[in-house]
Amino acid sequence: EMAATARAGKTIGGHYASSDLGPAFHAYAAGGPADDHEGTCEADAVMRVRQGMRSMMRLGSAWHDVETQITAITEKGLDPRNFILCTDDCHSGTLVQDGHMNRVVRHAIACGCEPLVALQMATINTATHFGLERELGSIAPGRRADVIFTSNLRELPIERVIARGKTVALAGQITAECPHINWPAEARNTVHMGAKKSAAEFVISAPNDDVEAVTVRVIGVVENQAPTQALEAELPVRGGRICGQGDICQIALVERHRARGSVTNGFVSGFGYQGEMAIASTVAHDSHHMIVVGTCAEHMALAANRLAEVGGGVSVWKDRRELALVELPIAGLMSDAPAEEVAAKAAAMVHAMTDCGCHLNNAYMQHSLLALVVIPELRISDLGLVDVRKFELLPVLRKEGQDADA
Repeated sequence: EMAATARAGKTIGGHYASSDLGPAFHAYAAGGPADDHEGTCEADAVMRVRQGMRSMMRLGSAWHDVETQITAITEKGLDPRNFILCTDDCHSGTLVQDGHMNRVVRHAIACGCEPLVALQMATINTATHFGLERELGSIAPGRRADVIFTSNLRELPIERVIARGKTVALAGQITAECPHINWPAEARNTVHMGAKKSAAEFVISAPNDDVEAVTVRVIGVVENQAPTQALEAELPVRGGRICGQGDICQIALVERHRARGSVTNGFVSGFGYQGEMAIASTVAHDSHHMIVVGTCAEHMALAANRLAEVGGGVSVWKDRRELALVELPIAGLMSDAPAEEVAAKAAAMVHAMTDCGCHLNNAYMQHSLLALVVIPELRISDLGLVDVRKFELLPVLRKEGQDADA
């Protein structure tokens, strides 16, 4: 893919989420990526630009990596032309209520960046990086007339938007007509998970009947960051079943593309869920199978079956009742409803997650990355748990005498 991109004269985008900035990182940089947006600290930003890359500093709904990296510019004095502001994943509620790139620029300014420098990192730097500076990124003859009007460079209220020479928004209201896309039939009803799921499919059995506790591997969620931790915990066994306790609950990946009917189970911590609950989603980068997280096998089955009924989305259950549903009928990933409607349902989903005991900032974003098997440390796939540091499959149960990272 990288070679084909280079042959086509395009820019290779990189993803390097490891904290190892030694020879492994140098080899990665030598391979050709021109940018990277997975940095989470100042050292990441510095090392990327030292390697001749552009460092993309992101502020998504749940990825707060600008404040920890902007000091490379504001304190270390590195050339800001080598930095780009970006969002990565943004929740619909964030887009509707707080904005998109304007939100990131305001945040960078609040973190001590000069307003004009922050604007450059969102405009001309990006256009130059992707070879589009003859069309985009600056207000000059021959460029596309994409312009925003604002009365305050620090708070950045967007009072007027011009796109290709025409006013498309004024005082926060869209003035242009947005075209409607008629999605083909094959883009809908894409949740093919085989037979209706039962609670038994979400049970993790103990290796034998006479054990009272076992040591298991656990995916550890980190608030406001994409990487996870590879943890271990001793969990109790009741009735032959391994049970979560405290902050540890179950996670399952349900295959939903070819109706193979497979369910892969594991454990996850960090969400803080309490009581009998489950949340299921068909947004699970990059494979976009269904991810179900819950404290109760019966609720996990209810949530999974609900998404099969509606063609995909997000469903939150507690005490055998659905608290929230966000329908995503287009490939189980997108909605063709107005943005305000989707944002309202997404807000209800966030409230429902809070009602289930979760107090993480935009925890749904972490939920959607639990199957992203390219970001350390531990993820789940349709083949089982994946140690992303070694790209090896691992069993949920850790056997006695086995090394902690084996």
